[in-house]
Amino acid sequence: MSVLARLDHVTRRFGDVLAVDDVSLDIHSGSILGLLGPNGAGKSTVLTMLQGLRRPSSGTVSLFGGSPGDYRMRQKLGGTPQETALPPTLRVGEVIDFVGRHFETPLSTAAVAEEFGLAELLKRQTGALSGGQKRRLSVALAFVGQPRLVLLDEPTTGLDVDARRTLWDAVRRQHERGATVVVTSHYLEEIEALAERVVVMGHGRVIADDTVTAVINQVSLRQVRLVTDQPDRVNGLPGVVGHEQADDGATTFYASDSDRLIGELVRSGIPFSGLTVRGATLEEAFLTLTGATDAPTAQKEMNR
Repeated sequence: MSVLARLDHVTRRFGDVLAVDDVSLDIHSGSILGLLGPNGAGKSTVLTMLQGLRRPSSGTVSLFGGSPGDYRMRQKLGGTPQETALPPTLRVGEVIDFVGRHFETPLSTAAVAEEFGLAELLKRQTGALSGGQKRRLSVALAFVGQPRLVLLDEPTTGLDVDARRTLWDAVRRQHERGATVVVTSHYLEEIEALAERVVVMGHGRVIADDTVTAVINQVSLRQVRLVTDQPDRVNGLPGVVGHEQADDGATTFYASDSDRLIGELVRSGIPFSGLTVRGATLEEAFLTLTGATDAPTAQKEMNR
């Protein structure tokens, strides 16, 4: 597999905010790569640098062996940002036609509409579309030029479950026809459904780069919340990967196997009360894995 895009020790700052911190990443042809992480992880910033919309503060970004700032390289690139401004008075078919004329071998408007379920909307003005319909159109536009590489930033935001799955099916079909796809999401289910390789980002850094199964095993944590006067002893029990002290005196422990932890806790004789167990959110899992459960929620990505 050839390398279509590469980040080599890339850092990006916005003033005092470190959005991307020494990231190295290769995107290989023929793959679907999932960029997974909580809000503020740096995912969108990585995509904007690959698109040539921003330059790294240090390090290098290459696209098809050239610069992302070179329009000739971007001719082979498609993308959908988190928020897309569509001309409200243009009809859906006109928007697809307009975008297609920027590429040498675009798909026909009819083919794009059929693939992404837009056939009945071609004569409707984009300003009259629902949020979900606008999102489908935005994703469809990323594939109009038959690009070699497509960057999809949170592609199913605002869609219901059925619409998300329909869009996933369309993306898979485009991949089968030759498109390499990078998709960002903070939905584990979405990355699991689409990606073959997963890169996990947290606080601007790559904290995991592996198969879907390996990443799921790493972030599928449980929260065990209890009150104890010996939290350090509990934190030393097998399976605990981090803990967080609450203002009400309770402590939340993160564990990959909550049943084992509770068994070890009972056998240890450590006094406790108020035991509750629930699944950790993806963001909580990431913060725990990076040793930052006591850190405030990361700032939203600088994707304006």
